[in-house]
Amino acid sequence: MPESRPEPPLLRVRRLHRRFGDLDVISDLDLDVEAGRALAITGPNGSGKSTALRCIAGSDQPTGGTVELDGEPLDERSATVRRDLAAVMDDMSFFPDLSVVEHLDLLARAHRIEDVEAVVDAVLADVGLLAQAGQLPGTLSSGQRRRLALATAFVRPKRLLILDEPEQRLDTGGLAWLAERLNAEKSDGLGILLVSHDTSLVEAVADEVLTLEGR
Repeated sequence: MPESRPEPPLLRVRRLHRRFGDLDVISDLDLDVEAGRALAITGPNGSGKSTALRCIAGSDQPTGGTVELDGEPLDERSATVRRDLAAVMDDMSFFPDLSVVEHLDLLARAHRIEDVEAVVDAVLADVGLLAQAGQLPGTLSSGQRRRLALATAFVRPKRLLILDEPEQRLDTGGLAWLAERLNAEKSDGLGILLVSHDTSLVEAVADEVLTLEGR
């Protein structure tokens, strides 16, 4: 009887390499993220953390290496990846003419969420933006815009969540809420890959920590 192959991790990255001109920003990066677990990437500024996330999420093209989701090459253009991967990056932008609730309603409907209004209202309450639901993104504070960015990931189905410094512009209460929410997502089977400078968030959420060295 043939031996069964072990299941691949949810996310597998091997020998990831990104070069800009003559500068190697990332060299031979390996990592795995299992369903229901979180991996935090830490390290000093300039060590390539955010570049690694962009290459893994598909918003930047690596110079070399492989990125696989469920054992298949991760292609951000595929319907499967668009369904299963949610990313919140530091440079996330919003439609200037859509209100907070309209952003989340649009995303929920695009992902065929049932009972859209109830789901959107629950996410708005969770991220603390119910009072700002009718506002345009440009009228929000920087912390509120960060919460809206996180809400765009929480309002849709996903299996892997990629976060670039999600703690930015959140106060102490916001950090506690974020840790609680991410741990709840892990309990539901979500895999999480995050870059963070906040030691308390990493300690509260991460099952593993990968530290990139500065240059």
